[in-house]
Amino acid sequence: VQLQASGGGLVQAGGSLRLSCTISGFKGDNYAIGWFRQAPGKEREGVSGINPSGDSTYYVDSVKGRFTISRDNAKNTIYLQMDNLKPQDTATYFCAAVLGIWAQTLGLERVVKTKAVDKWGQGTLVTVSS
Repeated sequence: VQLQASGGGLVQAGGSLRLSCTISGFKGDNYAIGWFRQAPGKEREGVSGINPSGDSTYYVDSVKGRFTISRDNAKNTIYLQMDNLKPQDTATYFCAAVLGIWAQTLGLERVVKTKAVDKWGQGTLVTVSS
């Protein structure tokens, strides 16, 4: 059972990156997926979440209007399109999974804000230069 985030890199402020979260070992479309990030010296925080079918999403205020989460269940992959990146977006980004029925009970906002997930993937580093 594995989630692997990829797509990070170095980008200038105002630029874009697309992160991917590839799921293996379990059926991804039974799970809601969240993106989280951790900057050096700071606690891990939620960024965005998407329900199993992909028709419901949540964003924290700091990324709303700049980031877009989506998923392709046929490919067992979830994406985070990040546009208009800012230096404060610099962090290691992680994807994580929680059973869809649990996410439906809690709501995506609570899943993301409280990190109520049970499967974490390895992270990918995003560095935004000013």
